[in-house]
Amino acid sequence: MSKKRVVVFGGSSTKPGEPTYEEAHRLGNLLGSAGYTVLTGGYIGTMEAVSRGAAETGAHVVGVTCDEIEAWRPVHANQWVMEEMRFSTLRERLFALIGNSDAAIALPGGPGTLAEISLLWNQMIIGSITPCQLILVGEGWKKTFDTFFHTQCDYIPASQREMLEFSPNVEQAIDCLQNIL
Repeated sequence: MSKKRVVVFGGSSTKPGEPTYEEAHRLGNLLGSAGYTVLTGGYIGTMEAVSRGAAETGAHVVGVTCDEIEAWRPVHANQWVMEEMRFSTLRERLFALIGNSDAAIALPGGPGTLAEISLLWNQMIIGSITPCQLILVGEGWKKTFDTFFHTQCDYIPASQREMLEFSPNVEQAIDCLQNIL
């Protein structure tokens, strides 16, 4: 049986030494120590921290990159990426991140992270991919989705809400992940 592949989504603006970077690094370390193959967007911030943490345990790290991002921002795959999956467009990159994973964890982030969560969740809802574990880490995601569920409740049945798992921290996210996978 091959190693399970876990994709981690998160923001690109966090820097080494910041609490969010250190939390992402810890998540990568926990995933790698648990034997998972780790996929990230492959660049800076959360992606770098998770890649670094996983690589430091000897785990296989896959960075999913694309030409459109690199044309927008002069950045390349971080040094801890061991295998780069490269695409032309952001759209192809998003579908590759989602389609090549057995589970997903989202750390704090902005519009890109929200798009990744939404795309994965919607594909699970309509059955275009096999439902997987989707764990959202941190109070920010919990508050965001509580508000979304409350204000849009007529459009989001309980069965769709239950597809999302909320975790206050990375340690509990790993516990949740291991109970499912």
